[in-house]
Amino acid sequence: MDKRELSTAENRAKNGKMGAAAGKRRKIKKNRRDFHGIIDIVEKNFRVFHKQLIPGEKVWYNRDMEEKIPDLAGYLGQIAADNRFSAFRELLLSYNQKVNLTAIEDPEEILYKHFLDSAAGEFLFPHGARVIEIGSGAGFPSLPVRLLREDLSFTLVESVGKKCAFLAEAVRFLGLGGVTALPRRAEELAREEEYREKFDVACARAVARMNTLAEYCLPFLRTGGRMIAYKGALSAAEEELKEAERAIALLGGTTENVISFPLPGGRGERTLISVRKIGRTPEKYPRGRGKERKEPIV
Repeated sequence: MDKRELSTAENRAKNGKMGAAAGKRRKIKKNRRDFHGIIDIVEKNFRVFHKQLIPGEKVWYNRDMEEKIPDLAGYLGQIAADNRFSAFRELLLSYNQKVNLTAIEDPEEILYKHFLDSAAGEFLFPHGARVIEIGSGAGFPSLPVRLLREDLSFTLVESVGKKCAFLAEAVRFLGLGGVTALPRRAEELAREEEYREKFDVACARAVARMNTLAEYCLPFLRTGGRMIAYKGALSAAEEELKEAERAIALLGGTTENVISFPLPGGRGERTLISVRKIGRTPEKYPRGRGKERKEPIV
C-alpha cells in the first residue's frame, strides 16, 4: 500500500470513528428533553391517570386493606418539582452509552418505569430506617426513594464493578449523604458481623424470585425489620410468594402485605410485597456458592 492509499485508509477510519461518535451524541441529544418538558409530560398524564381511576374499578390489591396505598399522583408531583431527578436521568443516559444499565432510554418511560415505579414503595420505609438494597444495578428503587426521603440511609450492594462505580458516581453527583455503594456479593456480606441482622429494611427490584430473594435479604434484617420486594403483575407475584412460603418462614420472616397497582398510561401492573422479620435467621443462611439461585429453598 503506497502513502496515498495509506492516508486514504487512515482518513476513512478516522471519519468512521467520528461518525460513530456523532451518532452517539445525536442519540443522547435526542433523549435529552429539558426539565419543563418532563413537567409537561407529568401534567398531561396526571389527567390521563385520574381518568383511569373509575369509581368501583379495582386499581389495587391490599391483603389487609389497612396499609396506605401508593399515592402515584403525589409522587409524580414530587419528582417533577425536584431538579435532581432530571439530573439523575441525564447521568443515567450518559453512562448507559458505556455500561449496560437500562434498556429504557425514552425520558417519559424512565419517568414512569424507573422513577415512579421506585417511588411507589416509599411509604413502606419507616422513618430514619437504615436500608440495604440487594442487587442495586442502576440504583432502583434506592436512589429515587433516597431523593424523596432524606431521613433514610442506604447501603447499596452491587457485585458488578462497573455498575457499582456508576452508583458511587450518582451518589456523588446528586449530593446524597448517608449512601454507600459496595462492590460485594450479598451472600458473602450477610455473613459479616458488621452487616448481619443490622438493618431496618432490605429492598430489591428485579433481582430474583421470592424464595431466592428471601435468602439474600432476611439475614441482613434485625428482628422487626422489613423486606420490601418490588415485583411485576400480581398473579406472578403471588405465585412466587406461594413458592417462597417455606423459605420465608425458615429464614425468620412472615408475609406482611401485598399491594398491587397499575402504572399510568397502561404501562403495566406492579406489586409490592412486604415481609416482616419476626425471628433470627439460622446461621447457615445464606448458603453461598450460588445455592440461593441453583438450589432455592422450596
